[in-house]
Amino acid sequence: MLTKEIAKEVVTQTMIRLNRNINIMDKSGIIIASGDLERMSQAHYGAIEVIRTGNPLIIQESNSHHWEGALPGINLPIQFQDQIIGVIGITGNPDELMEFGELVKMITEMIIHQAYMTEQLEWKQNLKELIFEELITTPLKIESIKQKMHLIDCQIEIPYQVAVVDLELNHVKKSVAIQLLADIFPMNETLFGFLSVNRLFILSSTIQDDQFRKKLMEMFSVFERKHISTKIGMGSAVTEQTHIKYSYHEALCAIKFGGSKPLVAYPEIEMMALLDQLDERTKQQFAERVLGDLSEKFIDTLEQFNAHNFNIGECAKNMFIHRNSLIYRIKKVKEITGYDPQLFQDALVLQLAIWVRKMAE
Repeated sequence: MLTKEIAKEVVTQTMIRLNRNINIMDKSGIIIASGDLERMSQAHYGAIEVIRTGNPLIIQESNSHHWEGALPGINLPIQFQDQIIGVIGITGNPDELMEFGELVKMITEMIIHQAYMTEQLEWKQNLKELIFEELITTPLKIESIKQKMHLIDCQIEIPYQVAVVDLELNHVKKSVAIQLLADIFPMNETLFGFLSVNRLFILSSTIQDDQFRKKLMEMFSVFERKHISTKIGMGSAVTEQTHIKYSYHEALCAIKFGGSKPLVAYPEIEMMALLDQLDERTKQQFAERVLGDLSEKFIDTLEQFNAHNFNIGECAKNMFIHRNSLIYRIKKVKEITGYDPQLFQDALVLQLAIWVRKMAE
């Protein structure tokens, strides 16, 4: 745990504040960081004595000859989890150093502990991401997944449901995003992590669809307050681990076809996802045959008309146009395409064609 990087940082920061030379030795007594670069990688015999006895060592001018190459000062053991992992030495008059030597030792041990905790969190997070990769891969390695889940003290149970989150990471660290998720989703029943630089996954378990949706919207609000743009796709709930990959792919489809909505569930775009499975030539021919040269104004009118369930009054009001203008546009669509937007079957064909055209764009 006592790395050269940590040791160097402690030496640099401590010397700035104390204006005294600092040496840090590893558990073998070798100097791994020092204000005196000529002493690097040398054995520090005072540190070796501290490691042997487990006690601090004070070196006075009068007894410095007992420790080859040593200068007056104090040498204190660095402890982690009740073990000595190194020694910190401060050069100078021991009588002057004792009052802040223990403080330097305590700060060093705190830095090491924090580095260890960060490393553990990163290790667990990497394992979570590896587990999710295995869950969406065929064939499913059940035993391998169980072993990894045990290591991170996590247990997922039915129903399983996946969400995919696209977000801006231009001004937020990954660790910050993960912590925000940890404040919302229960750690022992949820897997979350990064699929790529700006794409997160969330695998929920034990909670129902509506509860999952609420938590996702809560997450959206948290990110929004942090000025992080977020878009969420939610797959369907499944009851078998082998089907988690289906929920994941549905969430991807929801992201892909969800437009500008902050949260889109797969059932909302299921028809578009099915259409997407057709070959490109078939889709292109269908859209061109149905829509022809229909302008964007008429296409937008059709979408608004469908969204308002063929209600002319409500649609015209929402579009800020007179109802007669809307009726005129509907008639023109019928003239141009041959399909009547006021008949359900024709309206469905028109809507499918619009979706196909948008997917191509």
